[in-house]
Amino acid sequence: MSDPIPDRTSETLGRLQRYESRNITFLDPGAGWPVVWKRARGCRVQDESGRWYLDLTAAFGVAAAGHANPAVVRAGRRQMGELLHAMGDVHPHALKGRLAMELSRLTFGRWTRRRAGRPAGPETGKVIFGCSGFEAVEAALKTARLATGRPGVIAFRGGYHGVGYGALNATERGHFRDPFRDQLREFGRFVDFPGAGPDDPSGPATEASLERALDGARAPGDIGAIIAEPMQARGGIRIPPPWFLPCLRRWADRHGALLILDEIYTGFGRTGAWFACEHSGVVPDLVCLGKALTGGFPLSACVGRARVMDAWPEAMGEAIHTSTYLGHPVGCAMALAQIAELRRLDLPRRAARMGRRIEAGLQALQHRFPDRVSRVSAVGLMAGIAWRRADGGPDTALSVDLMQEVLRRGVLMLPEGEHSEVTGITPPLTLTEAQWAQALRCLNGALDHLIGARISASPRTRATPRRPRR
Repeated sequence: MSDPIPDRTSETLGRLQRYESRNITFLDPGAGWPVVWKRARGCRVQDESGRWYLDLTAAFGVAAAGHANPAVVRAGRRQMGELLHAMGDVHPHALKGRLAMELSRLTFGRWTRRRAGRPAGPETGKVIFGCSGFEAVEAALKTARLATGRPGVIAFRGGYHGVGYGALNATERGHFRDPFRDQLREFGRFVDFPGAGPDDPSGPATEASLERALDGARAPGDIGAIIAEPMQARGGIRIPPPWFLPCLRRWADRHGALLILDEIYTGFGRTGAWFACEHSGVVPDLVCLGKALTGGFPLSACVGRARVMDAWPEAMGEAIHTSTYLGHPVGCAMALAQIAELRRLDLPRRAARMGRRIEAGLQALQHRFPDRVSRVSAVGLMAGIAWRRADGGPDTALSVDLMQEVLRRGVLMLPEGEHSEVTGITPPLTLTEAQWAQALRCLNGALDHLIGARISASPRTRATPRRPRR
């Protein structure tokens, strides 16, 4: 008689509980959280039990061209068989040069900076590679310090730029910062992010009020950079008014500061344009890229205008900013293939078209549950629906319950926002209309079930779910 097949989900979660830092993976087996991934293809993910899920997260926005895009996978496999690793800042490989040129052309080579109302023509960008998004942010912060000679940085409340010690100076949320504040230089000065509409009134409401806030955060000769996400993702899918980035550009120019845009989440077609800053025609001095850059390999990049990046000293054999895996050959091969797939499939344009359908579906939900929805936000395939309690406060419980209920029904979603009160929708850009229709039916059914159960439950018996950590 053969041995029984082990329950791999329980086995894996048991090992994580025993051997991984308890801070990392939120475990709530009674609620069926988490599922253990086995494989993923396109917009679908399979768990260890063999069940398939529709993924509306793109694995934190990474799988822009679909999970395991065949062209990207082939490029990675081919490169692994030829050159698995090179020597970062010492002996380079050809793909690192090709990708640096491609990123320069895709950003500053396409953008036109306007001075005195007239186009100044395309510029050249230069690149510093990293592995994770926060490394790109820290490279940008270092570049700004070298280029301006000023240490101060203005950042925005609700923003997320990573959890490295440098990036934490620009990541305002106390959940990430507070345990380590006594080790931070705290060179970041925080101002409110503009509200995302009439139901999200926090933050400056006009250009003049934003400029006053920026002026109030500045000490003479102190601020070398402003860093901002063009649209906040983890902050709650917050889409600022159209004047936001132009206002930052003017203020930075007026005060001799650099404008850093964190496009790690919004870049590579997510918002219906190659980069979110293109919606307002604003050209940053430095742009941070990651996530969808490779479709699944740890690689990030800080791309800056050439004259700004040339603030770094010329290499003399010992770089002052580097890493072992800088410009990894497998990551570079996959990034070049990923960019080619985004072009071939015209995914930025597709995201814009599908985004309009998603926005209409979320607005229909808002119409069905007007007292529970505080706002709907959508630009391309970066969308969210914010939930509120009867007293008007953020409804974390409903948002988390909804995430768990749709998971039981076969759809992967995540909450966003400081209070996890926003249901985020950031699927692969290959999402089809039929898949969105399936997701929308699931959302409607889950909400009918949850809100009906809440109405019938008494305050004594109604349970509040635990909030998952991310």
